[in-house]
Amino acid sequence: MLLLTNQDVERVLDMKSCLESLEVGYNDLVNKTATYRPRTGMVVTGATFEQFTDPHYHFAVMEGASRTLGVCAIRIRSDIYAFQEGRHIQFSVKPGLYCGLILLFSVHNGEPLAIIQDGILQHMRLGGTAGLGAKYLARPESSQVGIIGSGGHARTYLWAFSLLFNLKKAKVFSPTKINREKYAAEMTEKLGIPVESVETPMEAMRNADIVASCTDAYEPVIDDPSWIEDGMHLTDNSAAEWGSRALDRCDVKVRLGYANLQTHEPGTTRVGQEYLYVAGQAEELKKLPAGRPNLPPGVDYWPVFTDLLAGNIEGRTGNNEVTFFNNHGSQGLQFAAVGAKVYELAQEAGLGKQIPSEWFLEDIRD
Repeated sequence: MLLLTNQDVERVLDMKSCLESLEVGYNDLVNKTATYRPRTGMVVTGATFEQFTDPHYHFAVMEGASRTLGVCAIRIRSDIYAFQEGRHIQFSVKPGLYCGLILLFSVHNGEPLAIIQDGILQHMRLGGTAGLGAKYLARPESSQVGIIGSGGHARTYLWAFSLLFNLKKAKVFSPTKINREKYAAEMTEKLGIPVESVETPMEAMRNADIVASCTDAYEPVIDDPSWIEDGMHLTDNSAAEWGSRALDRCDVKVRLGYANLQTHEPGTTRVGQEYLYVAGQAEELKKLPAGRPNLPPGVDYWPVFTDLLAGNIEGRTGNNEVTFFNNHGSQGLQFAAVGAKVYELAQEAGLGKQIPSEWFLEDIRD
Protein backbone atom coordinates (compact mmCIF):
# COMPACT_ATOMS: atom_id res chain seq x y z
CA MET A 1 0.00 0.00 0.00
CA LEU A 2 1.30 3.45 -0.90
CA LEU A 3 1.12 6.71 1.02
CA LEU A 4 1.36 9.54 -1.53
CA THR A 5 1.81 13.22 -0.69
CA ASN A 6 0.85 16.21 -2.81
CA GLN A 7 4.52 16.46 -3.80
CA ASP A 8 4.45 12.88 -5.10
CA VAL A 9 1.25 13.57 -7.05
CA GLU A 10 2.68 16.74 -8.58
CA ARG A 11 5.78 14.88 -9.76
CA VAL A 12 3.88 12.21 -11.72
CA LEU A 13 0.54 13.68 -12.79
CA ASP A 14 0.28 15.91 -15.85
CA MET A 15 -2.90 17.14 -17.52
CA LYS A 16 -2.60 14.78 -20.49
CA SER A 17 -2.70 11.76 -18.17
CA CYS A 18 -5.48 13.36 -16.16
CA LEU A 19 -7.68 13.88 -19.23
CA GLU A 20 -7.06 10.36 -20.47
CA SER A 21 -8.00 8.74 -17.16
CA LEU A 22 -11.13 10.87 -16.78
CA GLU A 23 -12.32 9.92 -20.25
CA VAL A 24 -11.88 6.23 -19.40
CA GLY A 25 -13.91 6.72 -16.22
CA TYR A 26 -16.78 8.53 -17.95
CA ASN A 27 -16.93 6.03 -20.80
CA ASP A 28 -17.17 3.33 -18.15
CA LEU A 29 -20.09 5.28 -16.68
CA VAL A 30 -21.79 5.31 -20.09
CA ASN A 31 -21.20 1.55 -20.41
CA LYS A 32 -22.49 0.89 -16.88
CA THR A 33 -19.10 -0.38 -15.71
CA ALA A 34 -18.52 2.59 -13.41
CA THR A 35 -20.57 4.24 -10.70
CA TYR A 36 -20.41 7.02 -8.13
CA ARG A 37 -22.29 8.29 -5.11
CA PRO A 38 -22.94 12.06 -4.77
CA ARG A 39 -21.29 13.98 -1.97
CA THR A 40 -22.84 13.74 1.45
CA GLY A 41 -21.66 14.67 4.91
CA MET A 42 -22.17 15.51 8.55
CA VAL A 43 -22.09 18.70 10.58
CA VAL A 44 -21.42 19.13 14.29
CA THR A 45 -22.14 22.64 15.55
CA GLY A 46 -20.25 24.53 18.25
CA ALA A 47 -16.61 24.08 17.22
CA THR A 48 -14.26 25.70 19.75
CA PHE A 49 -12.72 28.57 17.79
CA GLU A 50 -13.73 31.78 19.57
CA GLN A 51 -12.06 34.06 17.00
CA PHE A 52 -14.57 33.01 14.32
CA THR A 53 -18.30 33.53 13.93
CA ASP A 54 -20.36 30.35 14.42
CA PRO A 55 -17.66 27.78 13.56
CA HIS A 56 -18.83 24.21 12.97
CA TYR A 57 -17.25 20.91 12.02
CA HIS A 58 -18.00 19.62 8.52
CA PHE A 59 -17.20 16.10 7.29
CA ALA A 60 -17.73 15.39 3.59
CA VAL A 61 -17.44 12.13 1.69
CA MET A 62 -17.82 11.05 -1.96
CA GLU A 63 -17.13 7.73 -3.66
CA GLY A 64 -16.67 6.29 -7.13
CA ALA A 65 -15.52 3.10 -8.86
CA SER A 66 -14.43 2.00 -12.35
CA ARG A 67 -14.15 -1.59 -13.55
CA THR A 68 -11.74 -0.72 -16.38
CA LEU A 69 -9.43 1.17 -14.03
CA GLY A 70 -9.89 -1.51 -11.38
CA VAL A 71 -10.37 0.80 -8.41
CA CYS A 72 -12.85 2.14 -5.92
CA ALA A 73 -12.08 5.49 -4.28
CA ILE A 74 -13.44 7.36 -1.32
CA ARG A 75 -12.48 10.98 -0.87
CA ILE A 76 -12.96 12.50 2.57
CA ARG A 77 -12.71 16.06 3.87
CA SER A 78 -12.45 16.99 7.53
CA ASP A 79 -12.83 20.75 8.01
CA ILE A 80 -13.96 23.57 10.24
CA TYR A 81 -16.34 25.95 8.47
CA ALA A 82 -16.63 29.48 9.82
CA PHE A 83 -17.14 33.12 8.95
CA GLN A 84 -14.58 35.90 9.36
CA GLU A 85 -15.28 39.52 8.43
CA GLY A 86 -18.24 38.39 6.35
CA ARG A 87 -16.27 35.80 4.38
CA HIS A 88 -16.69 32.05 4.49
CA ILE A 89 -13.49 30.18 5.37
CA GLN A 90 -12.62 26.54 5.93
CA PHE A 91 -9.59 24.89 7.46
CA SER A 92 -8.38 21.96 9.54
CA VAL A 93 -6.60 22.57 12.87
CA LYS A 94 -5.81 26.19 11.93
CA PRO A 95 -6.35 28.55 8.97
CA GLY A 96 -4.08 27.63 6.10
CA LEU A 97 -4.14 23.88 6.82
CA TYR A 98 -6.58 21.36 5.31
CA CYS A 99 -7.34 17.68 5.65
CA GLY A 100 -8.37 15.88 2.45
CA LEU A 101 -7.57 12.25 1.70
CA ILE A 102 -8.33 9.78 -1.09
CA LEU A 103 -8.46 6.11 -0.12
CA LEU A 104 -7.97 3.76 -3.08
CA PHE A 105 -9.03 0.10 -3.14
CA SER A 106 -8.85 -2.70 -5.71
CA VAL A 107 -12.23 -3.79 -7.09
CA HIS A 108 -10.62 -7.11 -8.06
CA ASN A 109 -9.66 -8.39 -4.61
CA GLY A 110 -10.64 -5.63 -2.15
CA GLU A 111 -7.03 -4.79 -1.29
CA PRO A 112 -6.27 -1.28 0.04
CA LEU A 113 -3.95 0.28 -2.54
CA ALA A 114 -3.16 3.83 -1.51
CA ILE A 115 -3.80 6.83 0.70
CA ILE A 116 -3.35 10.02 -1.35
CA GLN A 117 -3.38 13.65 -0.25
CA ASP A 118 -6.05 15.35 -2.33
CA GLY A 119 -4.81 18.92 -2.87
CA ILE A 120 -3.02 18.67 -6.23
CA LEU A 121 -5.31 15.93 -7.52
CA GLN A 122 -8.38 18.03 -6.62
CA HIS A 123 -7.24 20.90 -8.82
CA MET A 124 -6.22 18.58 -11.66
CA ARG A 125 -9.42 16.53 -11.81
CA LEU A 126 -11.59 19.67 -11.89
CA GLY A 127 -9.52 21.29 -14.63
CA GLY A 128 -9.69 17.99 -16.50
CA THR A 129 -13.48 17.78 -16.44
CA ALA A 130 -13.73 21.42 -17.56
CA GLY A 131 -11.49 20.40 -20.45
CA LEU A 132 -13.70 17.45 -21.35
CA GLY A 133 -16.78 19.68 -21.33
CA ALA A 134 -15.06 22.05 -23.75
CA LYS A 135 -13.84 19.16 -25.93
CA TYR A 136 -17.42 18.09 -26.60
CA LEU A 137 -19.18 21.48 -26.59
CA ALA A 138 -16.81 24.22 -27.74
CA ARG A 139 -16.10 25.00 -31.38
CA PRO A 140 -13.12 22.89 -32.57
CA GLU A 141 -11.40 25.98 -33.96
CA SER A 142 -11.50 27.78 -30.58
CA SER A 143 -8.28 29.76 -30.12
CA GLN A 144 -8.85 32.35 -27.36
CA VAL A 145 -9.76 31.77 -23.71
CA GLY A 146 -11.05 34.16 -21.04
CA ILE A 147 -10.39 33.19 -17.43
CA ILE A 148 -12.17 34.82 -14.48
CA GLY A 149 -10.08 34.06 -11.39
CA SER A 150 -6.41 33.36 -10.79
CA GLY A 151 -6.20 30.50 -8.28
CA GLY A 152 -5.28 26.84 -8.60
CA HIS A 153 -8.35 25.85 -10.60
CA ALA A 154 -7.81 28.74 -13.02
CA ARG A 155 -4.40 27.24 -13.74
CA THR A 156 -5.58 23.69 -14.41
CA TYR A 157 -8.57 24.85 -16.49
CA LEU A 158 -6.32 26.76 -18.89
CA TRP A 159 -3.80 23.89 -18.94
CA ALA A 160 -6.55 21.50 -20.04
CA PHE A 161 -7.88 23.86 -22.71
CA SER A 162 -4.36 24.31 -24.09
CA LEU A 163 -4.01 20.57 -24.73
CA LEU A 164 -7.37 20.27 -26.47
CA PHE A 165 -7.36 23.38 -28.67
CA ASN A 166 -4.83 25.30 -30.72
CA LEU A 167 -4.83 28.32 -28.44
CA LYS A 168 -3.34 31.60 -29.62
CA LYS A 169 -4.14 33.79 -26.61
CA ALA A 170 -5.70 33.91 -23.16
CA LYS A 171 -6.83 36.77 -20.94
CA VAL A 172 -7.29 36.67 -17.18
CA PHE A 173 -9.15 38.86 -14.72
CA SER A 174 -9.22 38.68 -10.94
CA PRO A 175 -9.90 41.51 -8.48
CA THR A 176 -6.34 41.55 -7.11
CA LYS A 177 -3.95 42.92 -9.71
CA ILE A 178 -0.83 41.27 -8.35
CA ASN A 179 -2.51 37.85 -8.44
CA ARG A 180 -3.70 38.11 -12.04
CA GLU A 181 -0.34 39.44 -13.21
CA LYS A 182 1.45 36.57 -11.47
CA TYR A 183 -0.97 34.14 -13.12
CA ALA A 184 -0.42 35.69 -16.55
CA ALA A 185 3.37 35.47 -16.26
CA GLU A 186 3.34 31.92 -14.89
CA MET A 187 0.89 30.50 -17.44
CA THR A 188 2.58 32.27 -20.37
CA GLU A 189 5.81 30.51 -19.45
CA LYS A 190 4.15 27.16 -18.72
CA LEU A 191 1.99 26.91 -21.82
CA GLY A 192 3.96 28.93 -24.36
CA ILE A 193 1.00 31.13 -25.29
CA PRO A 194 0.51 34.83 -24.43
CA VAL A 195 -1.68 35.30 -21.34
CA GLU A 196 -2.75 38.90 -20.72
CA SER A 197 -3.86 40.39 -17.40
CA VAL A 198 -6.92 42.64 -17.86
CA GLU A 199 -8.83 45.11 -15.69
CA THR A 200 -12.41 43.79 -15.94
CA PRO A 201 -14.20 40.46 -16.41
CA MET A 202 -15.91 41.90 -19.50
CA GLU A 203 -12.50 42.52 -21.09
CA ALA A 204 -11.41 38.96 -20.30
CA MET A 205 -14.49 37.68 -22.13
CA ARG A 206 -14.24 39.94 -25.18
CA ASN A 207 -13.53 37.91 -28.36
CA ALA A 208 -13.02 34.74 -26.32
CA ASP A 209 -14.13 31.38 -27.72
CA ILE A 210 -14.06 29.70 -24.30
CA VAL A 211 -14.78 31.47 -20.99
CA ALA A 212 -14.21 29.84 -17.63
CA SER A 213 -15.17 31.34 -14.27
CA CYS A 214 -12.79 29.96 -11.64
CA THR A 215 -13.78 31.66 -8.40
CA ASP A 216 -15.23 30.64 -5.03
CA ALA A 217 -18.05 33.18 -5.31
CA TYR A 218 -21.33 32.69 -3.45
CA GLU A 219 -23.10 35.20 -5.71
CA PRO A 220 -23.12 35.61 -9.51
CA VAL A 221 -19.93 37.01 -10.98
CA ILE A 222 -21.34 37.20 -14.52
CA ASP A 223 -24.99 37.98 -15.23
CA ASP A 224 -25.03 40.53 -18.06
CA PRO A 225 -25.98 38.65 -21.24
CA SER A 226 -24.43 41.40 -23.40
CA TRP A 227 -20.98 40.15 -22.34
CA ILE A 228 -21.68 36.80 -24.03
CA GLU A 229 -20.88 36.58 -27.74
CA ASP A 230 -22.25 34.18 -30.34
CA GLY A 231 -20.42 30.86 -30.46
CA MET A 232 -18.90 31.06 -26.98
CA HIS A 233 -18.47 28.04 -24.74
CA LEU A 234 -18.90 28.86 -21.03
CA THR A 235 -18.09 26.87 -17.92
CA ASP A 236 -17.95 27.37 -14.16
CA ASN A 237 -16.09 26.39 -11.01
CA SER A 238 -18.52 27.26 -8.23
CA ALA A 239 -22.24 26.83 -8.66
CA ALA A 240 -23.25 30.47 -8.16
CA GLU A 241 -20.88 32.20 -10.60
CA TRP A 242 -23.28 32.64 -13.54
CA GLY A 243 -26.56 34.49 -13.04
CA SER A 244 -29.92 33.54 -14.49
CA ARG A 245 -29.85 36.26 -17.20
CA ALA A 246 -26.50 34.98 -18.48
CA LEU A 247 -27.74 31.39 -18.47
CA ASP A 248 -30.84 32.39 -20.42
CA ARG A 249 -28.48 33.53 -23.18
CA CYS A 250 -27.15 29.96 -23.58
CA ASP A 251 -28.58 27.66 -26.25
CA VAL A 252 -27.16 24.37 -24.95
CA LYS A 253 -26.70 23.60 -21.24
CA VAL A 254 -25.14 20.39 -19.91
CA ARG A 255 -24.23 19.40 -16.36
CA LEU A 256 -21.34 17.09 -15.48
CA GLY A 257 -23.35 14.99 -13.05
CA TYR A 258 -25.04 14.96 -9.66
CA ALA A 259 -22.97 16.76 -7.03
CA ASN A 260 -24.77 16.52 -3.69
CA LEU A 261 -27.11 14.01 -2.10
CA GLN A 262 -30.58 15.51 -2.33
CA THR A 263 -32.65 12.91 -0.48
CA HIS A 264 -34.30 14.47 2.54
CA GLU A 265 -33.83 11.47 4.80
CA PRO A 266 -34.87 11.51 8.46
CA GLY A 267 -32.16 13.16 10.52
CA THR A 268 -30.87 15.39 7.70
CA THR A 269 -31.01 19.19 7.51
CA ARG A 270 -30.71 21.38 4.43
CA VAL A 271 -27.44 23.33 4.75
CA GLY A 272 -26.45 25.39 1.73
CA GLN A 273 -26.94 23.19 -1.32
CA GLU A 274 -27.07 19.74 0.29
CA TYR A 275 -28.80 17.67 2.92
CA LEU A 276 -26.48 16.82 5.80
CA TYR A 277 -26.71 14.82 8.99
CA VAL A 278 -26.42 17.45 11.72
CA ALA A 279 -25.67 17.36 15.43
CA GLY A 280 -26.76 20.62 17.02
CA GLN A 281 -29.38 22.39 19.07
CA ALA A 282 -32.24 24.29 17.46
CA GLU A 283 -30.69 27.70 18.10
CA GLU A 284 -27.35 26.55 16.70
CA LEU A 285 -28.94 25.20 13.54
CA LYS A 286 -30.37 28.65 12.79
CA LYS A 287 -26.80 29.95 12.43
CA LEU A 288 -25.80 27.47 9.74
CA PRO A 289 -25.80 28.65 6.09
CA ALA A 290 -29.39 28.84 4.88
CA GLY A 291 -30.66 26.11 2.62
CA ARG A 292 -30.97 27.10 -1.02
CA PRO A 293 -31.84 25.33 -4.27
CA ASN A 294 -29.15 23.95 -6.52
CA LEU A 295 -27.51 26.60 -8.66
CA PRO A 296 -27.28 27.43 -11.53
CA PRO A 297 -31.06 27.95 -11.86
CA GLY A 298 -32.76 24.94 -13.42
CA VAL A 299 -29.64 22.76 -13.36
CA ASP A 300 -31.62 19.80 -12.00
CA TYR A 301 -33.32 19.49 -15.39
CA TRP A 302 -30.24 19.76 -17.61
CA PRO A 303 -28.91 16.67 -19.41
CA VAL A 304 -25.72 15.19 -17.99
CA PHE A 305 -22.32 14.72 -19.61
CA THR A 306 -22.83 11.00 -20.14
CA ASP A 307 -25.90 11.83 -22.27
CA LEU A 308 -23.50 13.72 -24.54
CA LEU A 309 -20.93 10.88 -24.61
CA ALA A 310 -23.63 8.30 -25.33
CA GLY A 311 -25.15 10.36 -28.15
CA ASN A 312 -28.48 10.76 -26.35
CA ILE A 313 -28.32 14.54 -26.91
CA GLU A 314 -26.79 16.52 -29.76
CA GLY A 315 -24.80 19.15 -27.90
CA ARG A 316 -23.59 21.98 -30.15
CA THR A 317 -25.23 21.95 -33.58
CA GLY A 318 -24.07 25.31 -34.95
CA ASN A 319 -21.13 27.72 -34.73
CA ASN A 320 -23.28 30.57 -33.37
CA GLU A 321 -24.75 28.59 -30.48
CA VAL A 322 -23.67 29.46 -26.94
CA THR A 323 -22.93 26.38 -24.86
CA PHE A 324 -22.65 26.09 -21.09
CA PHE A 325 -21.02 23.28 -19.10
CA ASN A 326 -21.83 23.08 -15.39
CA ASN A 327 -18.60 21.53 -14.09
CA HIS A 328 -20.05 19.91 -10.97
CA GLY A 329 -20.99 16.42 -9.93
CA SER A 330 -19.76 12.82 -10.08
CA GLN A 331 -16.73 13.88 -8.04
CA GLY A 332 -16.20 10.42 -6.58
CA LEU A 333 -15.71 8.93 -10.06
CA GLN A 334 -13.12 11.60 -10.84
CA PHE A 335 -11.11 10.77 -7.72
CA ALA A 336 -11.24 7.09 -8.67
CA ALA A 337 -10.14 7.71 -12.26
CA VAL A 338 -7.34 10.16 -11.57
CA GLY A 339 -6.36 8.39 -8.35
CA ALA A 340 -5.88 5.17 -10.31
CA LYS A 341 -3.57 6.96 -12.75
CA VAL A 342 -1.57 8.56 -9.93
CA TYR A 343 -1.17 5.16 -8.25
CA GLU A 344 0.03 3.59 -11.51
CA LEU A 345 2.51 6.39 -12.25
CA ALA A 346 3.81 6.52 -8.68
CA GLN A 347 4.50 2.78 -8.73
CA GLU A 348 6.42 3.15 -12.00
CA ALA A 349 8.44 6.05 -10.56
CA GLY A 350 9.09 4.36 -7.21
CA LEU A 351 7.47 7.24 -5.30
CA GLY A 352 5.54 7.20 -2.04
CA LYS A 353 5.99 5.49 1.29
CA GLN A 354 5.26 1.77 1.36
CA ILE A 355 2.90 0.70 4.14
CA PRO A 356 2.28 -3.01 4.76
CA SER A 357 -1.20 -3.91 3.49
CA GLU A 358 -1.41 -6.32 6.40
CA TRP A 359 -1.84 -3.35 8.71
CA PHE A 360 -5.26 -2.81 7.15
CA LEU A 361 -6.39 -6.44 6.85
CA GLU A 362 -7.83 -8.64 9.61
CA ASP A 363 -9.09 -12.13 10.21
CA ILE A 364 -12.17 -11.14 12.21
CA ARG A 365 -15.39 -11.00 10.20
CA ASP A 366 -17.69 -7.98 10.60
